[in-house]
Amino acid sequence: MKKLSDCRILLVDDAKVNLDILVEGLKSDHKLSLAMNGETALQTAARTPPDLVLLDIVMPGLDGYEVCRRMRQMPETAEVPIMFLSSLEEVKNKTLGFEAGANDYLTKPFDMLEVKARVRSLLKAKAYSDAVKEQIASELRFASEIQMGMLPHDFTAVERDYGVQFGAVLAPAREVGGDLYGVCAAGPERLVVFLGDVSGKGIPASMFMVRAISLARLLAREIAKPEQILARLNDELAADNPSGMFVTFLCAVFEPKTGRLTLANAGHCRPVLRPAGGPPRWAMDNLGTALGFEPGLEFERTELTLHPGDALILYSDGVTEAFNPQEELYGNDRLLVDASGFNGSSAPAITAGLLEKVRAFAAGAPQSDDIAIMTLQVNGGRA
Repeated sequence: MKKLSDCRILLVDDAKVNLDILVEGLKSDHKLSLAMNGETALQTAARTPPDLVLLDIVMPGLDGYEVCRRMRQMPETAEVPIMFLSSLEEVKNKTLGFEAGANDYLTKPFDMLEVKARVRSLLKAKAYSDAVKEQIASELRFASEIQMGMLPHDFTAVERDYGVQFGAVLAPAREVGGDLYGVCAAGPERLVVFLGDVSGKGIPASMFMVRAISLARLLAREIAKPEQILARLNDELAADNPSGMFVTFLCAVFEPKTGRLTLANAGHCRPVLRPAGGPPRWAMDNLGTALGFEPGLEFERTELTLHPGDALILYSDGVTEAFNPQEELYGNDRLLVDASGFNGSSAPAITAGLLEKVRAFAAGAPQSDDIAIMTLQVNGGRA
């Protein structure tokens, strides 16, 4: 944890005599920053974020209440403890202080020993909170590395053996998420591709995602038909699912010799087929039912033939449900329009280009859901 002597306190008071008293009492124990009005306090806090703010209320310009409210809106000070030091001693003034976001309130004239005791208490609480957050962040980074390690990144061998090209990306909304994709070389004549989206986000979704992707890999090697893979996967997930989570899942089986592609959908977004030289269109109509609700579900299949240069784009709803600052939806129609602009592009270029289109549309708006995109493209000659 951070040492108390390394903690910085921002002292804000329009009366120099009050600042002098506080400086004299605290300078030997902590680092100090000073401000004699609200505007200067906000600028100082943004430039050199403090670990604690001691704030007067009655000041020219911005009063302490407004300074506190604005500090709570600033990322640099949103969680920094704030203690009011004020001559206003009525209950309504203290209530306003706490409603503005203060952690403590002490009335003037104050005893320096009490100030120092409260300062130590607030700083210790913040140091402990920061240490816990850092521990959680470290564990989340480790979990993210494990999760990303379960996804394929190097498709070289599969591309060579099956005469295809892949491009894939996963961008979680948090450190870890519930989107998944996979490629399984199930035999010399069968390549299984899947992409899914677990309900929710964060740690619970990532744990369910790990289970789903592990089962899918095993079943893809045993079962030839995508609708049967989904049926078995659903039975396994539904049999032991106390959390009630579910996953939408799209499974495709590609046969390189004939170019035949069979698909089955379990409640997932419809994939986009981008024929070579033709306009993009939906590769299938049926959505099906998500996995994990109940055992015994059946799924329909769709059959297509992929020709050289054709591409199949799989994605999660983090793409079509992306919002911009005006709260407009990216949507299905925009996806088809943007996909049409990648004729002649490679699979990695299509994937990266679509992600760039989505982020350009979002224009800096917070990402509300995980984003996964995977493109399968047939090479110019059959393997």
